[in-house]
Formats: sequence, structure tokens, C-alpha cells
Amino acid sequence: MNWKELLRRHESKYKAGQIARWLWAAWRGNRLQAGLNATVGILGVVLSLLTVWAMQRAMDIAQGVREGSLYGAVGVMALIILCEFAVGISRVWIKNILGVRAQNRMQQQMLARLLRSEWRGREAMHSGDVINRLEQDVRQVVDFLTETLPSVVSTLLMFVGAFCYLMQMDTWLAVVTVGILPVFLVLSRYYVSQMRRLSRSVRQTDSHIQSILTETMQHRMLVKTMEADEQMLDRLDSSQAELRSRVKERTAFSVLSHLVLNTGFSVGYLVAFLWGALRLSRGTLTFGGMTAFLQLVYRIQGPARDLTRLAPAFVGVFTAAERLMELEEIPEEEQGEPQMLPAPCGIRFSHVSFNYGAEGQEATLTDANYDFRPGTCTAILGQTGSGKTTLIRLLLALIRPQEGEISLYSSVERRVQSVEFAAAQQDDSAAVANSTLYTLHSTPLSPLHRCNFVYVPQGNTLLSGTLRDNLLLGNPEATDDEMVAALRMACADFVFDLPQGLDTVFAEQGGGLSEGQAQRIAIARALLRPGSIMLLDEATSALDADTERTLLHNLLSDQQRTVIFVTHREAVVGYCDQVIDLGNR
Repeated sequence: MNWKELLRRHESKYKAGQIARWLWAAWRGNRLQAGLNATVGILGVVLSLLTVWAMQRAMDIAQGVREGSLYGAVGVMALIILCEFAVGISRVWIKNILGVRAQNRMQQQMLARLLRSEWRGREAMHSGDVINRLEQDVRQVVDFLTETLPSVVSTLLMFVGAFCYLMQMDTWLAVVTVGILPVFLVLSRYYVSQMRRLSRSVRQTDSHIQSILTETMQHRMLVKTMEADEQMLDRLDSSQAELRSRVKERTAFSVLSHLVLNTGFSVGYLVAFLWGALRLSRGTLTFGGMTAFLQLVYRIQGPARDLTRLAPAFVGVFTAAERLMELEEIPEEEQGEPQMLPAPCGIRFSHVSFNYGAEGQEATLTDANYDFRPGTCTAILGQTGSGKTTLIRLLLALIRPQEGEISLYSSVERRVQSVEFAAAQQDDSAAVANSTLYTLHSTPLSPLHRCNFVYVPQGNTLLSGTLRDNLLLGNPEATDDEMVAALRMACADFVFDLPQGLDTVFAEQGGGLSEGQAQRIAIARALLRPGSIMLLDEATSALDADTERTLLHNLLSDQQRTVIFVTHREAVVGYCDQVIDLGNR
């Protein structure tokens, strides 16, 4: 083991004050549970000190140095024990009920933050790592805020109460018992810094393992067909070996630290035992007092041990908070009410350029000028790498152009009245005629305009659950009749022959359906959206020719939609008003 590396100081990405402020903001949503846990902890301290008093009293009564009923004294002890049972049950109830709720709430808040964040085109974190943070790190932060911090109150109260009790009995012994604490305070800063480094390395490796597991299951068919089982298992084994090594390193440091501290505590306990035994032999201390001595020393050293355990708890929560703060570094998209334009909408590119920022990389789109006119159909062609995916992301406002402008527009109809004075002899009144004017409403494209789009992505995008659940993603308010109409327009009539109909349950990615069936359900889901710009990315690639023709006829029969196909299929091109070949710009 490399002890120089083990003893190296750790420099954190965030300052302690930043992390503390983040934790304070997170704690504000968990005050109820934290307050209840603190209250239960204080009751536990009071009952614990009452137990010492009741035990000392019973012993003194039994020894004859105090008057009273021994049965009554034992009855008091039994009552206190029952109260401690009730406090313990309350603690478990609070943890299991409110704790789960608090964890769920923070997971929802973090996931909502991720869903609202800007899409960067190239994700810096693996999805398995993100899931690990949303599960493990959220749980650690919530446990710390709702369990560990409230326990600090009861721990300190126990320490102070037991120390004051012991001071009344023997001042010298009370001072000796707490003599280890200054040593702990001196060493705590170094201990926290070192444990943060070791804990973060363990968490990073654990996230990497989850990434491998997630990716392997997502691409299980690929792994099987490539006969890469052993390669994936070797990758997993290598990462697990690294995790074991880092856990071993952290454990060695933790064991060494606890050995030093526990040695000090043990010496203090032995000193207390020896001092009490000497006083007992000299007759200056009763047997009940000796019992109280040892109980109080334990109740002083117990909280002191708990305080030493707070150091790794603080280390763990600081590490978890850092990892969650990293998820929040991506700025949020523009937030506000969705802005729906009158149908049909058009969209115009004016001198648009974009690249993903890699050094020396040629721009994906350069000085692009396109006009997708309202109510028209456009085919987007191009070879791999020509910018089709980038164009889709720009259309959906997932990314913004570095140069130029993308605008959304529609023709807005206005009715006006024109007055013509009649010259008829018998009628001097005015003849009023209605006329129609069209004005152009145009606005720069933003995420708030995403509601105007109906998007069908490439590939199988069905989620596990019922057919109804999948369709309601397009419109949560859709009725059964609307869902049936959308399925018919998408040529997905096969679902009506399923025994459970709309309540048919699908496995992950529509398990049990063909690619063509999954595509048609995805199109039906998109048709339930109210937007007037329909964007289809190779959405008919798995359909036979007859089904494709019927589907295209259904989609294009409604002139209230602007349809954009990203495709390689000639049959689709034949239905389009214009063709944009990104390979010939």
C-alpha cells in the first residue's frame, strides 16, 4: 500500500462554504422530519440519563444506603425501559415513512432539474453514472439531513448531560474522561480532507460499474451476437477489482484512525474503572455510585464516539453533495408558458451555422438558408455526418445556432370591414362588405415553441407499460376516441385485435412488437400532440411499401400540418413539395 498517496491532502472542486449552502437549501425541504428526529433524540437522552439515575437508586436501596422499596425502584426502571421502546419505535416509523418521502422528493427535484437543463449535444456523464447519483448520492444526502444532523443535537445533549452528572459525583474523573476530545479536534481537519478524497474515488468507481451494467443490459442483443460476453465480464471484473482496491485503501485509513481514537477511549474507560474501584475499596463510593460511574463514562464516551463517526458522515455527504451539484452545473433552458402559434406554422433558417465546439472540427451546418413553408412537405436527405441530426436538434430548439437565426412564423387571418357608399337612387345607406387580410406573425425559435412540434424519433422509442400509457405521453388529456383515431391515422389498426386493446402491457422498448408496429404506435403517439409542424426522423424505415403509402396519404391529407421528413426512402421523396440535400450545400 502506498502510504504517501494515502496521506495526501485532497483539493475539492467546491469550497466547503459552497457545499454547506447547497446542503442548507436542501435541508429546508426536510425540516419536519429533521425536527421530529431531533425531538425523539432528545427524549431518548432524557430517558437514558433517567435510566442511570434509576439504576443507581435501585442499587443503593438494595445495598441499604438509601431508603425505599426495591420493587418500586425496579418498577420505575421498567417504566423507563417501556418509554425507551416507544421512542425507538417512533424513530423507526419516522425513518421508514418520512425518510422515503424525503428521498422521493429530492429525486424528483433533481430529475426535474436535469429535464429542464440545456441539451449540450454531447453528454459529459454516462447515464449509469447519473442514475447512481440520483439513487446513492440522494439517499446519502437525505439520510444526513434528516437522520445524522438531528442526532447531533441528541449526541451533544447526552454528552453535556452525562458530563454534568459525572461532575457532580467526581470532578477529576469527568475531566479525565473527556481528555481525548482535544486530540480528536486537532486531527479532524486532516481526517476529513483525506476521507473526502478516498470516498470520492470509491463513489466514482461505483458509478463506473453501474455504467457498465446499464450499458450491457441496454445492448444485450449486440453483446450476444458479437459473442462479447467474456469481454464485457472482463470489463466488469476489472472495474470491480479497482473498486475493491479503493475500498481497501479507504478501510485501511478508517481502521487506523479509529484504532487511535478507540485506544484513547479505552484508556479513559480503564482509568475511570480503576478510580472507581479504588474509591469503592476505600469506602468513599457506594456500589450504586460505582455503577453510575461506569454508566456515565460510557454515556460520555458513547457520544464522543458518535462525534468521531460524524466525521466520515460529513465526508460522505460532502462527496455526495459535490456529485449532485455537478448535475446542476448545466444551465436551465428558458422557462415559461408554451407559446403556440396558429396552424399551420412555418420555420425559416437564415444564415445558420453550428458546430459542437471540438477543436479543429468543421462546422456541421454552415450558412444554412431553408424555408419550411406552412402546410408544405419537405424531405431532408444526406449522407451520414452531413448534419441531419444537428438539423433536427436545431428545429426542436435543443441546441442554438452560433450564427444566424431560426424563426417560427404563421399567417394570421384578420377580418376587416370596408364601407362602400351605394349610389342607388332608392337607397342612400352604406353597403358593408367583408374582406380578409393576412398578416405574418414571426418569432425567434426558443424552447417555449417546442409545443408547436410533433416529433417522431428514429428507432424504437416505446416505454414499458400499457399502450395507453405510451399514447398519453403525447397528450395526457387524450380521450379513448382520440387515441383510436390517432392509431387509425398511423395505420396501427393491429392493436384493435389485441385482447387487452389500449390496456395491453408492453415490455421494455415495446417487447413483443415488430419494429414496424413500434414505429406506427410512436407515430400515433406523436399525432396526439397539438403541434402543427410534424418532424419524422426515418419514421417509416421499417414499414412495407403499401403501409408506407397509406400512412403518407393519411399524414399529408391534412393541409394544416407542415411535414418534414428526414429520410433515405424514395417513396417519401415523391410526396414532398421540396427536397433539401444536406450533402450538396
